[in-house]
Amino acid sequence: MLKKVIKHFLLVCRHKLEVFKLCCRLRLIWQGIIHDLSKFSPTEFWESVKYYNGTRSPIIVCKEENGYSKAWLHHKGRNKHHAEYWYDANTKDQTLIMPFKYACEMVCDQLAAGKAYMGKKWYKEYQLEYFNKRKNIFQCNEKLKNYLEEVYNEVAKKGIKEAVTKKNLKRIYDKHVN
Repeated sequence: MLKKVIKHFLLVCRHKLEVFKLCCRLRLIWQGIIHDLSKFSPTEFWESVKYYNGTRSPIIVCKEENGYSKAWLHHKGRNKHHAEYWYDANTKDQTLIMPFKYACEMVCDQLAAGKAYMGKKWYKEYQLEYFNKRKNIFQCNEKLKNYLEEVYNEVAKKGIKEAVTKKNLKRIYDKHVN
């Protein structure tokens, strides 16, 4: 158990460091610092330790086993960089738009998650491939989905350094969301 606690803690820290570096590129330093602090809350931390395997999100593993995840319900309700924070499945009108700074943080979060789980095996097309496998079940505003798809297409073609700039993300955001 202690081994899983340490490994999960280190994975979360690796992920947070990757998000921080990407957020700094976008001049979103404070968001990079406070990103995912709820992962250290007892609700999220202990469930994630229980389902930790080092290769996949413990939340996904927990959902597959139980049909839901208390950690996910806790996490998405406290972190504005998740599309699900802005999505209400009981509302037909899905016009609530995630503000640009959180859309940027979401890109940083998703790219960093891929890098944290894949490690040295991560490649620039990874996030686009992952997104394409899950986009039909991803609950978010269609405009936001189009934004993410274009961003990940650009990352796949150009790499993070060239694709993930504030100017480029703003251009894509304005094209699809505004």
